[in-house]
Amino acid sequence: MGVFIQQVINGLSIGSIYALMAVGYSLVYSILNFSNFAHGGVIMLGAYFGLYAVNLLGLPFLGALIVAALMAGLVAVTLEKIAYTPLRKRNAPPLYFIISAMGASIFLENIVVATIGPTFRTYPQLIGKEPFSIGGLSISRIDVLMFVVAAISLIILVFIIEKTKVGLAIRACSYSARGSNLMGVNVNKIIFVIFLLGGLLAGIAGMLFGMKYTVYPQIGVITNKSFIAAVFGGLGSLPGAVIGSLLLGLIETFGAGYISSSYRDLIAFSLLIVVLVIKPSGLMGKVTEDKA
Repeated sequence: MGVFIQQVINGLSIGSIYALMAVGYSLVYSILNFSNFAHGGVIMLGAYFGLYAVNLLGLPFLGALIVAALMAGLVAVTLEKIAYTPLRKRNAPPLYFIISAMGASIFLENIVVATIGPTFRTYPQLIGKEPFSIGGLSISRIDVLMFVVAAISLIILVFIIEKTKVGLAIRACSYSARGSNLMGVNVNKIIFVIFLLGGLLAGIAGMLFGMKYTVYPQIGVITNKSFIAAVFGGLGSLPGAVIGSLLLGLIETFGAGYISSSYRDLIAFSLLIVVLVIKPSGLMGKVTEDKA
């Protein structure tokens, strides 16, 4: 029983980071109708921003987390202006956005390799090493930190979406951007906001992931898992992205714990295939014809 609970804790920890990443996909998809594959590059830069905030500026954990979030948010909105705004002005089809996003992702990864280098880097010790002991369970402090920070971040996001005027405008645009524009909603401003929110969460996720593991230019590949989680939960659905992420984290952890750790990726991508075959809209997504 103790091993089972331990696996649940580990699964929720990594699943919460997937959730921070996946909501960025869902926010963009809900309005612009495409999957923002450059999101992985923003997460990777968030990990580097946090690392250098600690090493060069000497900031504590919370200060470095704020710097990572703000800088990643700035990168996200800059990418939107450079890579996507010209396409939106020309009413380009979703496929063009996806190609542009993939190009932006490759650009970000390679510019880091060219300027910083491909070396693996690790965060200094920002929190205690001693795990929490509850009964016979040993819970890592970083796992607890990841879950708590992710939960607080997602709660704030839900509050913004559900309880503010900006959130109301985001929900309106996700239903119909054209109709919202006719009703006086500044759609360009809302697009700026969703990229900013997605970037802030990406910076937080990148730093937390880098603290638990390591930081390197290809760290953005982890967003493949968060994309799977977003598809599993239903692209365009924020609750679906969170639920899909937590379930994926649990499935991965149980698969690694009870079968073999070498099957983690196999399980994740098999899950994606099954979902696309059986229920392409995901657990909580809506069936649409014009989204890609």
